Amino acid sequence: MSQTIDPIDAGAHNEEEIFRALLVPHRSLGKMGFLVVMGALGISSFVTGIFFLMLGAWPVFGFFGLDVLLVYIAFRLNYRSARAHEEVSISRIALQVRQVAPSGRSKLHEFNPFWTRFLVSRHSEIGITSMRVESRGKALPIGSFLNPDDRESFASAFQRALATAKSR
Repeated sequence: MSQTIDPIDAGAHNEEEIFRALLVPHRSLGKMGFLVVMGALGISSFVTGIFFLMLGAWPVFGFFGLDVLLVYIAFRLNYRSARAHEEVSISRIALQVRQVAPSGRSKLHEFNPFWTRFLVSRHSEIGITSMRVESRGKALPIGSFLNPDDRESFASAFQRALATAKSR
């Protein structure tokens, strides 16, 4: 796991923050929902497996357990990917984006707000499809895991904050 540095404490960047956002992927099923789904799936598979076991089709019983295991693994991988997030902050002298992978490894990208452009790609029916910041030949996609409504609200707030940083 790499060491992380708080963007505020990064040396000369003791400038007042104009904007700070923590971007996290949305997961519609919480821990309790996960337990309910897995419990219902496990019980129904067990009951159905017992039925086939009583009919003499004993190999089917094992396959019912296997499908529950595969669904459990799929959910765990999904929850693991939800640990990814991005921390975005803007001050008058720095725009910082820290991208944190599900493994915990992070990478800090730093831009000068005066030289940075915020580009948004839109689709007429869907809304914002991608967002990125560009500066001096360097481009960085941000918020790729956000849902369309969150992209809209983030893009609006981020554009205002970037304009504020440039005007100060």
